[in-house]
Amino acid sequence: MTPTALAALHAQCFDTPPPWSARSFADLLTSPHVFLIADPQGRAFILGRAIVDEAELLTLATDPAIRRAGLARGLMTAFEAEAERRGATRIFLEVAENNLAARSLYAACGFVQNGQRPGYYATEHGANITAMTLCKSLV
Repeated sequence: MTPTALAALHAQCFDTPPPWSARSFADLLTSPHVFLIADPQGRAFILGRAIVDEAELLTLATDPAIRRAGLARGLMTAFEAEAERRGATRIFLEVAENNLAARSLYAACGFVQNGQRPGYYATEHGANITAMTLCKSLV
């Protein structure tokens, strides 16, 4: 997927936190630590980063029209395998506390809450949403 396609799908999926721009995706993808796991049809993707023994899931987006069909779950499995291949023994991520669908996916994949960041995400109306920090051991 191109940075433009990533940004377009991300915009369909997010308003809080704000969707990322094509430039943001292009900049991230230049890092040797960043990797992309994408559906071949461009309907979903995960962007992550692995440094030393930790991987971070930066963002996950699935076309709203095909959610709950198992696509994100399959990408999560591929993401974990790639993170492990890159030497990660642990994965972490942040998720908005009100994003129940994502929280359910992450719980089903074995992630557990290990903290929170109050007011981490700001809405366009000035409200703040707490981010839950989750992690999963790969060993």
